[in-house]
Amino acid sequence: MTLVTFWFIVLVVFWTGFLVLEGFDFGVGMLHGLVGRDPQGRGLALQTIGPLWDGNEVWLIVAAAGTFAAFPGWYATMFSAFYLVVLVLLAALIARGVSFEFGSRRDGPRWRRAWSAATTCGSLLVPLLIGVILGNLLHGVPIGPDQEYAGNLLDVLNPYPLFCGLTLVLLCLLHGASFLALRTSGEVRGRALGVGRRIALPAAAAVVGFVIWTQALAGDGSPLSLLPGGVAVVAALVAAWQVGRGRDGLAFAATAVTMAATVVTLFVALYPRVMVSTLGSANDLTVTNTASSPYTLRVMTVTAAILFPVVLVYQGWTYYVFRRRVGGGAADLEGVR
Repeated sequence: MTLVTFWFIVLVVFWTGFLVLEGFDFGVGMLHGLVGRDPQGRGLALQTIGPLWDGNEVWLIVAAAGTFAAFPGWYATMFSAFYLVVLVLLAALIARGVSFEFGSRRDGPRWRRAWSAATTCGSLLVPLLIGVILGNLLHGVPIGPDQEYAGNLLDVLNPYPLFCGLTLVLLCLLHGASFLALRTSGEVRGRALGVGRRIALPAAAAVVGFVIWTQALAGDGSPLSLLPGGVAVVAALVAAWQVGRGRDGLAFAATAVTMAATVVTLFVALYPRVMVSTLGSANDLTVTNTASSPYTLRVMTVTAAILFPVVLVYQGWTYYVFRRRVGGGAADLEGVR
């Protein structure tokens, strides 16, 4: 395996880790107003992700930074093509993060409703827009022979990328419902189980449609390309069967595997390309024509080998410390900080 291929795999791991770990955070953010009928209930729901969400977002930062360092040509073209989408994405991330901090600063109902709406909207927009960005990598956008984006905003608003965004939103909702059922008790858990049962079948159907559409776009019927799609479909069906039925650990594991396999399916279909050009396959960006120098990739590999295990151990310890269910009427948005 070359270092170029190795770093493509590393970036796939980063994107997968982000959407698996932050995916249930987005789901909780979208659902907190539904499973919590009063400030205490909403605060209880958000308290489940309070110690975790900011650490989970580090995976997104590392994915973007890793792309910049390992594949600068890909980074430059991607961020140029999706500039407006990325701008809205950053605004949604900021609004969501700020809402966690400011939602409990006042007791007024209007103040709390406004920040609760920011949490919900931000948690919805981020997976939707990330799905649009990732979907366009495979669907294709106008890229010229100079690796410059040659389109406009309308060129990124295509059916397949929008469907990718919708699929990620549904998966985050299902993932969040299973996480709330795993981490809460009482009425909030009961409502989370009910929401999970209602979302399960639409989410599973979206995953099946996503896998079929992705394989049709990729045009690759090799066993390697079909494997992650098959895993995604099976895991989605297991999740649809188990979410909301009281087997919280199994349900959460199934939604996590579904999210991971869905992300891997897209990147496997994309490889060795990193962005498809609608102006001709000769203009496609690949891992080879966008990669950094071999020396840069060697330095990055040594650095990652040292630091990545440390990050994994720290994050694993955090999840272990905050593994217990939360409950009780005293919780409010203060617990998110």
